[in-house]
Amino acid sequence: MTTTQTSRTSLLQQHAEALGFDISAELRLGGNYAPVIVHNGVAHVSGQVPRIGQDVVVLGSAGRDVTLEEAQRAARISAMRVLTILHQHLGNLDRVAQVLRITVFVQSAPDFTLQSQVADAASDLLVAVLGEAGKHSRSSVGVAQLPKNATVEVELTAAIN
Repeated sequence: MTTTQTSRTSLLQQHAEALGFDISAELRLGGNYAPVIVHNGVAHVSGQVPRIGQDVVVLGSAGRDVTLEEAQRAARISAMRVLTILHQHLGNLDRVAQVLRITVFVQSAPDFTLQSQVADAASDLLVAVLGEAGKHSRSSVGVAQLPKNATVEVELTAAIN
């Protein structure tokens, strides 16, 4: 194991434990799709909601049913799922050369305008685990509804070695 691989795996595990998340557990998918497709050195990870085990753990609209802090927790869990999918698919995170882009969808009350602050939680987690390779371009989008009534959904595209 390389130093980068060791530290990324260790950091992933530490952050997962803090969120009550098991990176070795099988991740439940919500339909007939691939969780990740790697093509021509680019990984496309399907949108992930804040699911731990069988349960989506943060539900409802940010600014109405969910506080900013709860929405940020949802973003961290969703980003953790994305990293876990990459880790399981690639065998480790050492092959992640650069996160290129994430999109963070936030189920939002009509007057909620802090989508970028929700997305910051996902961005911060990616950088905490991957270092400079976790820095990325990003969109944060407020939406009326998400699958399973989830507060947040995160999708990611990354360059893979």
